[in-house]
Amino acid sequence: MSAVEPLSNDYPPIGACEATPLFADLAGEPRLLVAVSGGPDSVALLALLADWAREPGRPLLAAATVDHGLRAASADEAVAVAALCARLAIPHRILHWEGNKPSSRLQERARAARYALLAQEAERIGGAVLVTAHTRDDQAETLLMRMARGSGPSGLAGMRTRVMRHGMALARPLLGLPKARLIATAQARGLPFVTDPSNGDPKFARARWRALMPQLAAEGLDAERLSLLAGRLARLDEAVSARAQAIADAQLSAEPGAPLLRLNFEALRQEPEEIVLRVVALAIARLDVEAEGAVRLERLEAFVSALLEAAQAGLPLTRTLAGTVLTLRRDGALSLRPEGPRRRGIHPASS
Repeated sequence: MSAVEPLSNDYPPIGACEATPLFADLAGEPRLLVAVSGGPDSVALLALLADWAREPGRPLLAAATVDHGLRAASADEAVAVAALCARLAIPHRILHWEGNKPSSRLQERARAARYALLAQEAERIGGAVLVTAHTRDDQAETLLMRMARGSGPSGLAGMRTRVMRHGMALARPLLGLPKARLIATAQARGLPFVTDPSNGDPKFARARWRALMPQLAAEGLDAERLSLLAGRLARLDEAVSARAQAIADAQLSAEPGAPLLRLNFEALRQEPEEIVLRVVALAIARLDVEAEGAVRLERLEAFVSALLEAAQAGLPLTRTLAGTVLTLRRDGALSLRPEGPRRRGIHPASS
């Protein structure tokens, strides 16, 4: 267990009075499950929630630590978190990522495994809301990583304060605070915490972006500015999503007795292209085809561009996207149906 940096007047610890409004949206929940890795962020969150939850009428609190088994010290770190939870009178479980570990995309797959294990634990204890200690710094890093991957507006809206994941509610009440304040909180309370060496390992993309943050901040692109941008994009995304959903509800119809949807594309193409993109994506999702992952934005953009060109010229068009056959007729009607049995990936001569 070690400290990361000295206390600073610029980043004071979070007190009880400040924590109360931060956790206000959680007050009506029956149970909360806190994800505690043992780092300063999650340890500070745990202590703040422990104090807050002692008030009458507050949710029941439990904690869990995922031991990914990727470092020799991880087992001892999980045990140390268990000891801290015992000291705070919070029930705690250690969850293990079993089986062989992947040789590629390790952090991405470890994150997926972590959330799956936490979702199981949240369900086991009675459908608890999972609470994580993501901060403004995490939000900034996420935004930069998604920008580099070519994410669209929804991705660049960053992490949300509350989402559904693996069938459970996930809350991030500290998303607007800098990481330094959580470090200061853990230090001020004398809480033990660890520093995961992988957080600074340049073989991981997030660590490389984290190392660039001071240079970006020197040019004015600090975590606060990036977090503000994510919030503005989230606001825009919410408005556009609502408009797209309303149009999809109005213009999508099902063919009775058949796995077929129809969309009035002639009316839809009068909308801004971003709305067209989202309505087509919603139509594909509503067909509920078991495709091999979600359609990539670049493919959706190319397809919608082709659709718009064909509709403008009054030409028919048939394309397959995400396991869905989309057919545009000359009259502007767009039909969607599941792709037949493969076909996909099987050459006709092999069947």
